[in-house]
Amino acid sequence: MKKNKTILLVDDNLDILEAVQYLLEDAGHTVIPVESGERLENLDKKELPDLILLDMLLSGKDGGEIAYRLKHDDATKRIPIIMISAHPSAKDAAKRSGADDFIAKPFDIEELLEMVNKYLHSN
Repeated sequence: MKKNKTILLVDDNLDILEAVQYLLEDAGHTVIPVESGERLENLDKKELPDLILLDMLLSGKDGGEIAYRLKHDDATKRIPIIMISAHPSAKDAAKRSGADDFIAKPFDIEELLEMVNKYLHSN
């Protein structure tokens, strides 16, 4: 079992991407920051992350559709996905996409870290 966990962080807002990356790395995780949905659709099946933090609305891509595809792919369906969005109403769409959880922006740092740890330590 890997000691430190790898989190794939997907958000097209660079400020959020950098801030959340810093928080997660400070908590001891390895973070792979991604600014677009394209990279997610071509995940290297040999180096899968332990968790995916995925923005609901990405430039030109629907995070919900990406989550749905990941959850219906045998190679990635067991990876927990936490959807993030500035739109609280996106929670229902996140559930429909198969995401494991949802957190609204702006989020409480402690709440985010607790949610991340919950999923990282349950698999």
